[in-house]
Amino acid sequence: MHEVERARTARRPEAGTAPGTGGLDRLDEEAVRFTSELIRLDTTNRGGGDGCERPAAEYVAERLADAGLSTQVLESAPGRANVVARVEGTDPAAPALLVHGHLDVVPADASRWSRHPFSGEVADGMVWGRGAVDMKGTDAMVLALVRHWARTGVRPRRGLVLAFTADEEDSAAYGAEWLAREHAGLFEGCTEAVGESGGHTVHAAAADGTPVRLYPVGAGERGTAWLRLSAEGTAGHGSKTNRDNAVSALAAAVARIGAHEWPVRLTPVTRAALDGVAAATGVPASTADPGFDPARDTDALVDSLGDAADLVRPTVRCSSAPTVLDAGYKVNVVPGRAEAGIDGRVLPGTEEEFAAALDELTGDEVRWEYRHRSRPLQSPVDAPIVAEMRDALLAFDPGAHVVPVCLTGGTDAKQFAELGIAGYGFSPLHLPPGLDHGALFHGVDERVPVEGLRFGVRVLDRFLRGQR
Repeated sequence: MHEVERARTARRPEAGTAPGTGGLDRLDEEAVRFTSELIRLDTTNRGGGDGCERPAAEYVAERLADAGLSTQVLESAPGRANVVARVEGTDPAAPALLVHGHLDVVPADASRWSRHPFSGEVADGMVWGRGAVDMKGTDAMVLALVRHWARTGVRPRRGLVLAFTADEEDSAAYGAEWLAREHAGLFEGCTEAVGESGGHTVHAAAADGTPVRLYPVGAGERGTAWLRLSAEGTAGHGSKTNRDNAVSALAAAVARIGAHEWPVRLTPVTRAALDGVAAATGVPASTADPGFDPARDTDALVDSLGDAADLVRPTVRCSSAPTVLDAGYKVNVVPGRAEAGIDGRVLPGTEEEFAAALDELTGDEVRWEYRHRSRPLQSPVDAPIVAEMRDALLAFDPGAHVVPVCLTGGTDAKQFAELGIAGYGFSPLHLPPGLDHGALFHGVDERVPVEGLRFGVRVLDRFLRGQR
């Protein structure tokens, strides 16, 4: 690997109105335009080192330089570029806040989309394309916001470190993991971080049918446990009896893993999520009730939450989803080896339990190992930063409910946690009823509402400025 490190020359901020006032039309316009322009830069990450974020990194660095910020473009390998910049705060005693977003996107099959996935087309009130919600829309809002501050003379209370990373959609080896290992000094003074997955509208209904708007804020993540299973057997002709068949042994183990019912394990974050959603939807139950038994009562409580159940259902247990099978090359030949891939997700405090279960499920004939592993995260739900996120959201949607949640998957927050930085998921976005946020992630026809971006950038403005 090699590194390219370059400081950008800070440009004089563009003329604007008085500090903290005016310029909102331009802020809105840039949030939408930058989303569209970032989508047009194809930064597909196919995994295994096959990706190139450099075009988007150059774009981001130019926009930050226009805001008067000195930026660094850091390559962990050719084309695998990251961008880091610092915004000075008004309170030198306050710890810095890391604001991170990734520049890469998952692949998209254009033949299945109604609009080209890298068109960035603005139509029907939406910005269309791969990365619209995951997460070039948030990157664009941050860029638009710091430029707005430069024009209007605003500075945040806390200093900010802005990090736009490569490789989040694979292992983060070329992005946040590399930055945290090789450039830890860039994040000096940061005690907390905000990144993707959280702050978006979830439409649900109360027990009496009244519409309810929820905004989840990520305060935890299940750990990643991507597994490789392998079985060795005796190769031979498919027409002959073979009791040492690697495919049979592997298939049996994969079936057991896929069917395994993991036990309920309620973390503090998930308890807060269950109780918060139940209170918001009028469900008369709480994990704090004296008679509540997690093993017996959790599934019934989740089921009672209706449309909001998916905010918590995947995070009351660990999980293990078979995803890859690889064996054989000809139908009449028994192969000597078979392999499989499992996407495992592990709750905080369950790592040893997860490994012991895999030993039992795979048995004596199948070996398993970690192909990629990252620890689960859990951040305080009662920290002041959570209240600040709640205040910012409710300032623009006062009838809503904000609840902490554990994220089902993983983000770059895991990598920055290695530096002692507590991570939260906060990418504010207002969504209309019927637009399934979860289905847009990695889905066909990914898109983000123009009005959602306008809402999000204002929420970020209030939150990141920290002026209460």
